Amino acid sequence: MDTIWIKNPLAIYSGTNQNAEGGLVVRGTTIVELLARHQEPSVVVDYTVDASHHVITPGLVNTHHHFYQTLTRAYPDALNKELFPWLQALYPVWANLDAEMMSVATELALVELMMSGCTTASDHHYLLPTGLENAIDLQVESAKSLGVRTVLTRGSMSLGEDQGGLPPRHTIQTEQAIIDDSQRLIREYHDNSEGAMTQIALAPCSPFSVTTDLMKETARIAKQEDVMTHTHLCETIDEEEFCLEKFGLRPVDYLEDVGWLNERTWLAHGIHFNLDEIKRLGKAKIGISHCPTSNMMLASGICKNNQLEAAGVNVGIGVDGSASNDGSNMIGEVRMAMYLQRLQYGSSNISHFDALRWATKGSAQSMGRNDIGVLDVGKQADISMFKLDDIRFSGSHDPLAALLLCGAQQADRVMIAGKWRVHDGQVIGVDLEALINRHKAAAVRLAKLSAHS
Repeated sequence: MDTIWIKNPLAIYSGTNQNAEGGLVVRGTTIVELLARHQEPSVVVDYTVDASHHVITPGLVNTHHHFYQTLTRAYPDALNKELFPWLQALYPVWANLDAEMMSVATELALVELMMSGCTTASDHHYLLPTGLENAIDLQVESAKSLGVRTVLTRGSMSLGEDQGGLPPRHTIQTEQAIIDDSQRLIREYHDNSEGAMTQIALAPCSPFSVTTDLMKETARIAKQEDVMTHTHLCETIDEEEFCLEKFGLRPVDYLEDVGWLNERTWLAHGIHFNLDEIKRLGKAKIGISHCPTSNMMLASGICKNNQLEAAGVNVGIGVDGSASNDGSNMIGEVRMAMYLQRLQYGSSNISHFDALRWATKGSAQSMGRNDIGVLDVGKQADISMFKLDDIRFSGSHDPLAALLLCGAQQADRVMIAGKWRVHDGQVIGVDLEALINRHKAAAVRLAKLSAHS
């Protein structure tokens, strides 16, 4: 169990009010000391890492993704569409996913995230066609082999087109199959302890793809098993109109009706809330995953981050699926969040500190995690280190601001649970060229299967 001094960073964002200009000391999986400038560690260290050329942040936390969608980036049939027609173009394609595709898509998405400074990633996987019933198991396996922290959500779709839903019937499952597998995954993989590397949450896809009964039963199981719940909500006006027509309720009223309006829930997107709904969400301690690039790409709208936070909502950041973002770059998403929110609130009301808070502490708390998201004594040693030696940073003066303003794209070093997982910009133990080749081949195969189906 090494004791490591990450010494004298160029700049550091700890997410706390404590002085950490002298760096921090890690022992095992946790942070044991924060140091002021010129302060020496109070413990014997095994080795020192010179961080004088690095900007340090807590490991970035991605609260919403669809790993499998890395296989359908810039897909021709889905270009230039809003959410509902975009989904209808892609559902038939995704229905052809198989285990090999799922594994390589998961690995590539996680590697891409880690290279961009992400240490904890949540995935929302809701497509489990025949033959891919073990999709979440494959994700657990990939994440463990890479050493990345994950909150994997067992997604589901049970409301087909013929029942008034959006997805085609061959992409949905029976409610009993969903419930049985949800309980199995919790038993086999969910870890509720401090520093957990793998957690399971339950995540019916959206109001337009699951039944009311499944939403209610999911809430009951989550409370019984003490796990989080996750879904898409208030992403578009189309969804709002669907809920009014189908249930006679606005989406937040529907959420309350099915037993989801509580601190175990975090929501993807959360754009179209009125002021009264924002107050109710804050009172319930709901979490929101702001997905700026996806929201711009699909023209869905802008999340009301400042009002949500002021009401008591935990606001985090998600890259969302790589088909609606076409990337899985977490530090790039933090920059997007800052700029999109400035467009809404003004440049003087959103700073780089706000965006970094959303991507770290806010993201962690939105998913019920208090052991990650800040650099503090006793917290998990999840640390991202960025160099500012690329041409884009030349002439910059404030290193921490430059990280976002100048557009950092890649971390130099990443530590997860006290272990180095990224060094010199590369994920340790991963043959990146071979991974990309496997992934490209899987994407081509998926497209061909879809063309013939």
